[in-house]
Amino acid sequence: MENQQMIDLIRQELPGIMQRHREIREWLIQLTRTRYADKEETESRFDRILEELRLDREANMRKWEGQDRKWEEQNRKWEEQNRKWEEQNRKWEANQKTINDILAAIQTQAREHRSSIGALGARWGLYSEQSFRNGLKAILEESFGVEVLNINEYDEAGEVFGHPDQVELDIIIRDGILILCEIKSSISKSDMYTFEKKTAFYEKRHLRKATRKLVISPMVDERALQAAQKLGIEVYTHADEVKPVNP
Repeated sequence: MENQQMIDLIRQELPGIMQRHREIREWLIQLTRTRYADKEETESRFDRILEELRLDREANMRKWEGQDRKWEEQNRKWEEQNRKWEEQNRKWEANQKTINDILAAIQTQAREHRSSIGALGARWGLYSEQSFRNGLKAILEESFGVEVLNINEYDEAGEVFGHPDQVELDIIIRDGILILCEIKSSISKSDMYTFEKKTAFYEKRHLRKATRKLVISPMVDERALQAAQKLGIEVYTHADEVKPVNP
C-alpha cells in the first residue's frame, strides 16, 4: 500500500477510532501535547493575560486618579489665587476711589481757597488804594491847601482801552500846578502805558498839560519801571524813591 493511501485511510478511520478507543485518544493527545496547549493550559494562559490586563488597567486607573487629584488640587490653588487677586483688586479699586475722592476734595478746596485768596487780594488791593487815596486827600487838602480830585470820565471814542469805557484818574491841583496820579496796589508794563493814555486823554479833553505824572504803588514790575523812564512818569514804590524823569 502506498503512503498516500495509508494517509487517506488514517484520516478516514482515525476520528472513529478515537471515539471508540479511549486509549488511542489519550495516546494521540499525549503524542501531540508538545505541538499545542491543552484546554487547561490555554485557559490558564488566557486567565493570566486577563489578569495582567486587569492589573495594568487598575494601575493606569490609579495613575489617572492620582493625576486627577493633582489637577483638582492645582485648580483649587488657582481658584484660591484668583479669589485673592479679585479681593486684592477690589481693595485696590476701593483705595483708588478713596484716594481719587480725597484728591478731588483737595483740588476743590484748593480752587475755593485760590478763589477766596484771589478775591481777598483783589479786595485788599482796592481797599488799600482807596485808603491811601483818602489819606492823601485828607493830608494835602487839610494841611497844605491842595485840591485832590478823583475823576471818572467816559471815553466815548475808546482812546484809552480801545473801546468806550470809564477812565479814572487822581488829580492834584495847587497854584496852577496839575499833577496826574495813578494809585494802584501793583503796576505792570501794560498798566504804565495805560496810565500814559489816560493822561493824554485828560489833557486832550481839558486842553491842559500835566505838570507832573506820578505812579504810586508798592509793587512795580521792572519792565514797568523801564517804560516809565521812556514815558517821563515818576514812580514811587516800596523803596520810597522817585524815578527821575528823562525829558
